[in-house]
Amino acid sequence: MKFTARRTAIVAGLAIFLGLPLLFYALGEAPRRTVLKEAFSILTLLAFSMMLGQFFLARSNETLLSLFKPPQIQKVHKYIAYSAVTVILLHPVLIVLPRAFEGGVTPWNAFVTMVTSFDNLGILLGIAGWVLLLVLVVTAWFRTPLIKRFTHRYRGWRYFHGGLAVAFTSIALWHAIDLGRHTDIALSTFYVSLTLTGFALLARLYLRAHPNKPRTPPVSEGAAS
Repeated sequence: MKFTARRTAIVAGLAIFLGLPLLFYALGEAPRRTVLKEAFSILTLLAFSMMLGQFFLARSNETLLSLFKPPQIQKVHKYIAYSAVTVILLHPVLIVLPRAFEGGVTPWNAFVTMVTSFDNLGILLGIAGWVLLLVLVVTAWFRTPLIKRFTHRYRGWRYFHGGLAVAFTSIALWHAIDLGRHTDIALSTFYVSLTLTGFALLARLYLRAHPNKPRTPPVSEGAAS
C-alpha cells in the first residue's frame, strides 16, 4: 500500500514539475525558433521548475516524510541540485551559444553585450540571481566547515541556506517573468503559485523550530532547505 502511495507521489511530482511546464510551453504562443534554441529554452524551464521543487522537499512536508525516509529525500535533493543548478549556471552561455551556428555577432560579443546592458532591469536581475546561485552552491559545498561557525550550528546553517534559496528564487522568478520568452501569463502564474507554496512550506519549517531546544542533527538529515 505504501509502495503504491510512493509511486503515486513520484508520478504526481514529475507531472507537476516537469509535465505542466512542458504543457504550458506547448500551449504557449511564443514564435518557435531553431531546434537548438527551443531545446535550451525547455531545458532552462525544466531546471527552474526542479529548483522550485526543492522547497517541497522540506521536512515540513509531512506527506512526503510519511512516504520516504529523510536520507532518501536528501539524496533526491542533491541529485536535483546538481543537475538543475548546472543548467541554470550555464544559462547565460546557452543563450549566446547558438550564435556560433549563425552569421553576424559572435557568441562572445553577444555575451559581453548582454552582461553589460546595465540599463536593462531584466539583465540586472539575471546577473544578481546568477551570483546568488553561485554563492548558494559554493556555501552548500563547504557546508561542513560553515556549520561550525553558526551559533546554532545546523539550525543556523539551515536558515542561511534557506534564506539564500529564497533570495535567489525571488530574483530568478522576477527575471524569468520580465525577460522570459515563454513565461506568459499562464506559465508565470504557475511559477508564482509554486514559489509561494514552496516559501510557505519553508516558513512552516522555520516557525516550528524550537531555538531553545539544543539539537545538532547531522548534515545528512533531511533536505538541506
